[in-house]
Amino acid sequence: MQRKSRNAKQSQWEARRARVLRKIGRGERVQLTVFRSARHIYAQLVDGESGRTIGCVSTRSDAIATGLASTGNVEAAKKVGAAIAALARDKQIEKVVFNRNGFLYHGRVKALAEAAREAGLQF
Repeated sequence: MQRKSRNAKQSQWEARRARVLRKIGRGERVQLTVFRSARHIYAQLVDGESGRTIGCVSTRSDAIATGLASTGNVEAAKKVGAAIAALARDKQIEKVVFNRNGFLYHGRVKALAEAAREAGLQF
């Protein structure tokens, strides 16, 4: 059963999100899930089989936000991407599936993904 959404933009995002989740599905690989708001960007590693969160990084943490002029820009997303890749390396995770969570692959989402790839994650 579908939920009622507040406006057309919200329902379009929910449709994109559902479409991405259908394509990814539940698998053996760990998912790198991204969420962005106007002020912050969040990334989390989710176990593919159980659906549990392994670890998360966001611009709300003091370790990431220090030295940034703003937490809602591309530079902050690059920093979060590098940090999530380091967290994955600590957990012995090399390959992930990128879940853009219905957000278009450009701007901050793209910067996070490219920074994670440069830091050693494969997807």
